[in-house]
Amino acid sequence: QVQLVESGGGLVQTGDSLRLRCTASGRTLSTYAMGWFRQAPGKEREFVASLSKGGSSTAYADSVKGRFTISRDNAKNTVYLEMISLKPEDTAGYYCAASLVGTSYYTPVATRQYAYWGQGTQVTVSS
Repeated sequence: QVQLVESGGGLVQTGDSLRLRCTASGRTLSTYAMGWFRQAPGKEREFVASLSKGGSSTAYADSVKGRFTISRDNAKNTVYLEMISLKPEDTAGYYCAASLVGTSYYTPVATRQYAYWGQGTQVTVSS
């Protein structure tokens, strides 16, 4: 079983950048497809980005495409979410998740496909 811990959130202004980190312990992250989700107050948790087990495939929500990048450092057992050109509507708790579903090229996008979750890190973008 893998344990996930997110960090890197904070309060920023519109147009700023942040890099979120998800550090794993217990298992090697390359065993899993990895995803980032976010949840704003009063809203359902939504998909942001995912990375396949093999690391060669990515998927992004339309709302973040071109601004967010998911990546993985196997040596550090860490997954990143690089966020640029942040907007107030990006304000949410951001959650890292790990999935065993699918092939090495598959990028899961549904919350039900992820078995392991971190506790989240808050991102607040002021206008």
